[in-house]
Amino acid sequence: MKNKIDYADFYERVGRTNGWNFSSMNVVSEKIGWNFYEEVVRHTRSSDLLLDIGTGGGEALLSIAEEALLLVGIDLAQGMIETAQHNLQATGDHSNVRFLHMDAEKLDFPDCFFNVISSRHSGFSASEVFRVLAEGGIFLTQQVSEHDKFNISEAFARGQSRGILPGTLMERYKHELQIAGFHDIQVREYNVVEHYATPEDLMFLLTHAPIIPDFGKVDTDFERFQQLVKENHDEKGIRTNSARFMITARK
Repeated sequence: MKNKIDYADFYERVGRTNGWNFSSMNVVSEKIGWNFYEEVVRHTRSSDLLLDIGTGGGEALLSIAEEALLLVGIDLAQGMIETAQHNLQATGDHSNVRFLHMDAEKLDFPDCFFNVISSRHSGFSASEVFRVLAEGGIFLTQQVSEHDKFNISEAFARGQSRGILPGTLMERYKHELQIAGFHDIQVREYNVVEHYATPEDLMFLLTHAPIIPDFGKVDTDFERFQQLVKENHDEKGIRTNSARFMITARK
């Protein structure tokens, strides 16, 4: 059975801690299938209006600010939006970027407003995305597959998707998009080896991402962590896997 996590509380705390910015973490994924925001850019024209759901600290959206006429990032966590606003002010030259505190289940935008909508590792409402997307517009989402970080969830005997059949979330999202009215729904997947350079890098991940529920609060966690590092360490670092799927859909 899936371990339940209070995601709203979790992301609020993370947003105030580091803005969901993992740039300091030394990790290498081997031959990933795509870069999500490069895919977003590939489908975006300079005259487009773009919405990014679950934008976090806004780093990714700011990195593609020149690719669209207007870019709006939303997040449920106020702490994330505060970090995104700070990052926006630090750039000083992206007047076409906005960050708003908003629930993806109830988008406060007019019908048919955006040409492109993206959502990376964030929940979304298929019906709301369909409503605010312009005719002919495209929606892209990348999500974490259930068998991501499989050896880690095995080591701790718990995990955010432990016990759930791989492909469950993907099929659910495909069905929801179809029901909402989307067509030309395309799916891509990858599952690749990933190495964290040091135990500290892996510790940072587990502390700041909801991979292991209540990581560090269970008495045996430190012992299990040491054993995980010992059993999965090679010349490249600590080995695990990165499993993702991406869905694109047209209105």
